Amino acid sequence: MGVHLFHSYDAFSSYVRSHAFEVPVDGITLLQEYIETPAPLIIRMEFTGGKFLYAVKINTSEGFELCPADSCGIGDQFCPAGEVAEKFEILKDFEHPLILKCEAFLKQMDVEIAGIEFIKNEDGEDFVYDLNTNMNYSRAAEIHVGVTETGMDALAAYLEDCLTKLR
Repeated sequence: MGVHLFHSYDAFSSYVRSHAFEVPVDGITLLQEYIETPAPLIIRMEFTGGKFLYAVKINTSEGFELCPADSCGIGDQFCPAGEVAEKFEILKDFEHPLILKCEAFLKQMDVEIAGIEFIKNEDGEDFVYDLNTNMNYSRAAEIHVGVTETGMDALAAYLEDCLTKLR
């Protein structure tokens, strides 16, 4: 996925100057500061139709190759994300001040479908670090906690509404 952790500027500089460095398709190389966390987890908030649907707590103890989507269900083949039940937990009744801020941001940017990830540092500060204009709904994780409106149900309702408006 092109994600690398560097423990020093020299290690980063050496990598960028090496033959191992892959120039991204869009020509943009993104460098993010590593944030130390008190626990190995991130939170991904799913938005459909610009509205918050639910949050997923994701265990990052084995790295950041994280994809809870059903499309990643590859049977007996190797998946670096591991089992859904072990890595992904939908947080029922999740409330956070970031939800309203993210909804306002998505509205301003005219983004209707998104997953926004944030992390909490050792001082309890929240850092939004990733916005994905896709969804990663996992039916297995939804069944595990008994969500009433699944991600695919929300997406279907949103798309039906879009189609109705077009007519």
